[in-house]
Amino acid sequence: MADPTIRVRIAPSPTGPLHIGTVRTALFNYLYARRVGGTFVFRLEDTDVARSTIANERDILEGLHWLGITWDEGPDVGSEGDIGPYAPYRQLARMASHTEAAEGLLARDLAYPCFCTPEELDADRKAQEAAKQPPRYVGRCAHLTPEERAARLADGRRPATRFRVRPGVVGWNDLIRDRIEIDTANLGGDFVIVRADGTPLYNFVVVVDDAAMEISHVIRGEDHISNTPKQILMYESLGYDVPVFGHLPLILNPDGTKMSKRKSQTAVDDYRGQGFIREGLVNYLAYLGWSPGTEEDVLSLPEVVERFDIGAVQKGGARFDRDRLEWLNGQWIRRLEPDDLVDRLRPFLEAAVADGRIDRLPSDDEVRTLLPIVQERLPTLAAVVDLVGFLWTRDVQVDPSTLVPKRWDAATTRDGLAAAREVLARHDAVTWEADELEPPLRALVEARGWKAGDLFMAIRVATTGRTATPPLFDTLVALGRERTLARLDAAIEGLDPGTTA
Repeated sequence: MADPTIRVRIAPSPTGPLHIGTVRTALFNYLYARRVGGTFVFRLEDTDVARSTIANERDILEGLHWLGITWDEGPDVGSEGDIGPYAPYRQLARMASHTEAAEGLLARDLAYPCFCTPEELDADRKAQEAAKQPPRYVGRCAHLTPEERAARLADGRRPATRFRVRPGVVGWNDLIRDRIEIDTANLGGDFVIVRADGTPLYNFVVVVDDAAMEISHVIRGEDHISNTPKQILMYESLGYDVPVFGHLPLILNPDGTKMSKRKSQTAVDDYRGQGFIREGLVNYLAYLGWSPGTEEDVLSLPEVVERFDIGAVQKGGARFDRDRLEWLNGQWIRRLEPDDLVDRLRPFLEAAVADGRIDRLPSDDEVRTLLPIVQERLPTLAAVVDLVGFLWTRDVQVDPSTLVPKRWDAATTRDGLAAAREVLARHDAVTWEADELEPPLRALVEARGWKAGDLFMAIRVATTGRTATPPLFDTLVALGRERTLARLDAAIEGLDPGTTA
């Protein structure tokens, strides 16, 4: 049932490239909004001026759009940009409202100026460590008199602003995790919401901005659970309606550890550069923590929207399985129309020419004729170079250790390749077809008492330099008669009779 009052958001910080975790969070917010007929908002949290860059901002916006994740309000919506009903959609442009909210808390003594020096705070932490106590603000400035505050200001000390944490329990009914309750005694005492230099901190500004934009549901990663009680306290003190919270499971490495850029590939642009296509990547990410409850695997974004149920999101961590991603990506590559696939392959072939992995760029027609033998075998677009790049190189590098089959020695391999060359040379351009080449080579194998796999592997390595290719006879047809015979000649000549398997 449609509920236009539901408003969700994604609020990334442009301090780094688009992260796979950010995409999954954005995707689940998008799916929820589209499923219930709500509004999806994009807000840029760009207050970390030192680390934020325009390049990262562009990477985030372009990456999400590339995946097909679109929003109803944001800094890039509309021809003018950043003029929606709750604009501005950049946190840096909303600083006046943050200042006003902080001053309101100070005026009602729900927050207070804190003059503690870094040295004092460090000494407090060390004393607590020595006493085996958890870190906690000791309240040194919580009850200063007006005269004491004035004296510190007169000494030139600039205060931070600390929020007063009330005693008791903070609880919420999580969309995904049911009821969660946390005693405020475990929050580390009163916490800073504005630094001494006037810069507001994340936990504070996100509350002010979400309330101003009337965000009704905050759906984010479970690593934010520890922030939620602090934010609920501030919602209460500021007199705002508390939104519904939902905390998605973490994305984990295969070993169960948290996915991070130190241990894993996390930048979406890296996956794109390796030839993962948007349909496959977004399909896979939808399954990281959610399932439609059926045997369906391959779903388009509109199909995922139709099936999405926020209540079916799992609580436990979602392990990132690259093999599964490649399989799903391959399924989507198989569904692409020929002209679309040729267009998507072209940048990867151009890159292979640029870095010397292939010697020339094939025409679109050349690539199109190969699709029947490669489209079913591509886990990624970039794999086309490994699969059939030998077609566009002048020579191939043949490793004698892979050229000689395990059951053969070098002499047998030379004899086998020479005999195969003789059989293949009987065919002209007219009869150079897969169904014409295979029977006489199988007859040769039978006559000599060889295993077909041994001879065929030797031919494959000799002509392509690889042990894994599309079907051998389709490969020979793609290479053509003259290049096949020339590469067999080079392999025979280069094979040292003393080489063993």
